[in-house]
Amino acid sequence: MTSLPLSISPVFPVFLQGLVLSLGLIVAIGAQNAFVLRQGLRREHVGSVVLFCALADAVLITAGVLGMAQALGRHPALALAMALAGAAFLAWYGWQALLRARRASQLTASQDGAGLSHGAALAQAAAFTLLNPHVYLDTVLLVGSIGAQQPAGLQGWFVAGASIASLGWFTALGFGARWLAPLFAQPRAWQVLDGLIGATMWLLALLLVRHAFQSV
Repeated sequence: MTSLPLSISPVFPVFLQGLVLSLGLIVAIGAQNAFVLRQGLRREHVGSVVLFCALADAVLITAGVLGMAQALGRHPALALAMALAGAAFLAWYGWQALLRARRASQLTASQDGAGLSHGAALAQAAAFTLLNPHVYLDTVLLVGSIGAQQPAGLQGWFVAGASIASLGWFTALGFGARWLAPLFAQPRAWQVLDGLIGATMWLLALLLVRHAFQSV
């Protein structure tokens, strides 16, 4: 009876770190989220759009973790440098989130305009997802480098946590659009959310720095 908690204990923190990191990066006011919200409000190809966005994130995250794991495994000094760079980026990102928390902002999506065909909706989802350079910085470089520094047997759990966060967010945004849209239109809600994201990013930065120097 005592072996079960011991076997689970290393998994949950890694899974949670991937989940929280991915949520912190993806929950933001941007074109992709506005498009998913719009499709949800119109009830138009919601499942396909949500699935595409979530799968794209999962593929990029997996590629980032696997690719960075190979690179960092061959160059231990690079692992420390990437960890410190990742921590610096998380600290900067957290600071930006805290600055946003001081300003009023909102996420709105218009239901005006002509409806989109299934192919056109997926094409726009692909454009908002894959033509945004921040997507590669976030998923491949940042999430990939942090995930690659997890123990080899637990990297899959990190990827799972990050991917589930993406799937859960897009699912809630698309299928819950009619309930979430009024909330996201309130600047105060985003101020609170950005405050939580800022604090979380700083905590992850500190944990990453500690892990980096413990591995030296």
